Amino acid sequence: MIKRTLFFENPAYLSVKNSQLMIKIPEVENNEAFSDYLKKEYTKTIPVEDIGVVVLDNNQITITQGVLQALLDNNVAVVTCDRKRIPRGLMLPLSGNSVQNERFRNQLEASLPLKKQLWQQTIQAKIANQASVLRECRKVEVRNMLKWVEEVRSGDVGNMESRAATYYWANLFKEFKRYREGFPPNNLLNYGYAILRAVVARGLVSSGMLPTIGIHHHNRYNAYCLADDIMEPYRPYVDRIVVDLYDKGNEDINNNTRIKLLSIPVIDVKINGQRSPLMIAVSLTTSSLNKCFSGECRKILFPEI
Repeated sequence: MIKRTLFFENPAYLSVKNSQLMIKIPEVENNEAFSDYLKKEYTKTIPVEDIGVVVLDNNQITITQGVLQALLDNNVAVVTCDRKRIPRGLMLPLSGNSVQNERFRNQLEASLPLKKQLWQQTIQAKIANQASVLRECRKVEVRNMLKWVEEVRSGDVGNMESRAATYYWANLFKEFKRYREGFPPNNLLNYGYAILRAVVARGLVSSGMLPTIGIHHHNRYNAYCLADDIMEPYRPYVDRIVVDLYDKGNEDINNNTRIKLLSIPVIDVKINGQRSPLMIAVSLTTSSLNKCFSGECRKILFPEI
């Protein structure tokens, strides 16, 4: 089942009752002119089990401990935004799978050669998808990128990821440099990647893995190294959305751009020869990664653009 992404940008009271998320509007709740009947009519309810991601983007949102517990019990990723309305925090359950202990051990005991092979597959998939975005959106030559896909070695010792990125960004946007705090469309990319990261981290926890322990990323201050690894081949999907927004003159994070970027979990992707929403595809990817750690297979399933 496709999980819903909920975005709250206005003040709200969030509570839970009978496994339903209860959404109330403060202006209505505090207005004595409204009868109890009208207040009930303004209360919206959503089954918690239908939710995949919740984005909180207002400092005047009141959320109960019961809501957080219900969301985490259903493996919902809770994203909080800062005063600039940029996703800044991510909350996930500590336990997301019944055999988590066994899967933790498999992940932690993975050999270096295996992790290097998995990183090789990840970068090959990323560069291939970047090439597809360039060909589709900019009609530029990508034979060199497809050749780089074949030249990626175990652990990407030749750093083909960096070579491909230089060519990719130079041709995707004019006079553009990819920096987190750089000029637009960096802001749009940052927002989209934050949503994607939450979806991938949620998938990893659901598959019983530690999102902190990466196969390549290992920054001691990064709590989501594995999520940052596995999301790499999915980034071009975000890039494609941002290209469409930016080409139409959208440079700021506003309601229009936010709606498009919040649709990332449900956009169609092709994986394993079939079409599915991105959130479902991520689950297939994380499940296949777990099988690689357990020795059941040697290949991660990644989407293809």
